[in-house]
Amino acid sequence: LCLKDVYAKPNIIIILADDLGFSDVGCFGSEISTPNIDSLAYGRTSEDGKIDGNKYGGIRFTQMYNCARCCPSRASLLTGMYPHQAGIGHMVYDAGVGPQYQGYLRKELDTVAELLKRKYNHDSSVQKSNTQQEWDKGREGGGYSTFMVGKWHVGGEYPPNATYEWIQNTMGDETHPTPIQRGFDDFFGTLGGGGSYYQPPSLVRGNEVVKERTPEGFYYTDAINDEACSLIKRVAKEPNSKPFFMYVSHCAPHWPLHAPKSEIDKYRGKYIQGWDELRKKRHARLVKEKIIPPEWECSHRDELVPPWNSDKVINREWEDSRMATYAAQITSMDRGIGRILETLNETKMYDNTVIFFLSDNGGCAEHLKENGDEGHWPEFYGGKTRDGIEIHVGNREDLEPGGEETFMSYDISWANASNTPFRLFKSWVHEGGISTPLVVHWPAVMSRNTDTGNQEKNTGMICHSPWIIMDIVATCCELAGVPVPCHLEGESFLPLLLGDTLLTRKRPIFWEHQGNRAVRDGKWKLVYRRCEERANDESKGDIHNNILGWEMYDMENDRTEMHDLSTQHKDVVARLARMWDEWAERCRVKPWPLRPIPCGEKDWSNLPWLW
Repeated sequence: LCLKDVYAKPNIIIILADDLGFSDVGCFGSEISTPNIDSLAYGRTSEDGKIDGNKYGGIRFTQMYNCARCCPSRASLLTGMYPHQAGIGHMVYDAGVGPQYQGYLRKELDTVAELLKRKYNHDSSVQKSNTQQEWDKGREGGGYSTFMVGKWHVGGEYPPNATYEWIQNTMGDETHPTPIQRGFDDFFGTLGGGGSYYQPPSLVRGNEVVKERTPEGFYYTDAINDEACSLIKRVAKEPNSKPFFMYVSHCAPHWPLHAPKSEIDKYRGKYIQGWDELRKKRHARLVKEKIIPPEWECSHRDELVPPWNSDKVINREWEDSRMATYAAQITSMDRGIGRILETLNETKMYDNTVIFFLSDNGGCAEHLKENGDEGHWPEFYGGKTRDGIEIHVGNREDLEPGGEETFMSYDISWANASNTPFRLFKSWVHEGGISTPLVVHWPAVMSRNTDTGNQEKNTGMICHSPWIIMDIVATCCELAGVPVPCHLEGESFLPLLLGDTLLTRKRPIFWEHQGNRAVRDGKWKLVYRRCEERANDESKGDIHNNILGWEMYDMENDRTEMHDLSTQHKDVVARLARMWDEWAERCRVKPWPLRPIPCGEKDWSNLPWLW
């Protein structure tokens, strides 16, 4: 199937979840209710049956990767480059070690919004070329309206306790570029990384800080989805409207555990079974869904997670409520995505809209300590609620999560379940930190590629080849008829959407975050977990892992990284290690830590369970 055989210039929506684990949505093995996200995969109607034409399933990508953390992944998604090349090699502060770690998007790189917004002239005599001169001549494409709603987090640092005046005076300067400056026609959302869902810090509309108190009933996840619906309706009313590109960048289900009580109550008691049983059930559903083969055993419970039935788990009802709140955050997000789908259907734009749904990293093991001298930075998120009630920051077992006066995380144990069947968490580059569910849905094409003759329902396709988040930029360019910039690291998988099921990525994939590094080349993955101190629950002392070294895994037979083959294939290890070194030099990756750690201090970056 060729692009010219279907509708020209589809609308494009990227929906990005925040800190969502690999098995946290229904079509990837979860018990959490996500009927609308599932409908993109399976072709089912929404929960209330309003999507009449959604009988064709999409494509689930089982080996789509991200960049291990919020802002590096978002930088890569927006530019089609590795995070270091985009300017966010670590976080959104300026580390003072070069432009690769400046903490905001590099201005010499176009964002996907800028690429799709620009109009190119068509010259049929110009053949596809890798030279900049030829590329600039381009071909017909672009001319999109571009919108963003939600979390930006690629434009410099915004402290969660910053004043309205500081934000207004800082946003838009050279080190704090805004979405409007980087190609989006309209923006509503937050400029920083995270915070309350009831009174989000750094909330902005266009170029103006929202200073008014959020109204009663405000919930940030709902506001993001409702704004997306409003923008779609606005486009539909415009005469001769252009196709649109929309980036729906959620905070959910990133901490804090904030969700409507009515949604939380639906899950209370569901997780009293514990994380061990939950991991078993999710693994079984992943196998049943054919997301993973039965030969891949589930990774062991993380060494810092106690057995659910041990005496170390003291308050099981409170643990149940934490996971119930996390699940409610995801269901609330899904419900809003359903409203977006309904709006597309009502405005008759549903068929020719390509939707991508994915996550920026794996489940998050960050603890959010409520007291003590170590790891007390979460207190910056304190203060008072809209009604003047003190906000209690931290995982206090004497409080129920969910309300505006609390500020909790679901912690390492439940994150281990979110990332089933994989190892480790957000910020690591083992599979648990970098694996995302991805669903791509495009009815105008899926109806041709996935039709099996079943008029009731088609459950879609599954792609098992590896891709990475930056590949979405090249794919969007080709969808929009825009020439793919020759410097992009990402590769388009549009042919796969058009029916080329044999398409695979040509180049290896590389990672580095906080000294954790990896390379994936075909079936082989070489991965290095940075040496760190890990707290030992029994002795309250430290375990010193002084020499961890490279590990190597066969991703075809052992993607859960249970059987290290590095000593059996030393030649492959040496080859992949050289490849990683060459990539790191090309991308100007710096050794970790970026700054010397003061004597007597810890490297907190790789100890999130102590935060």
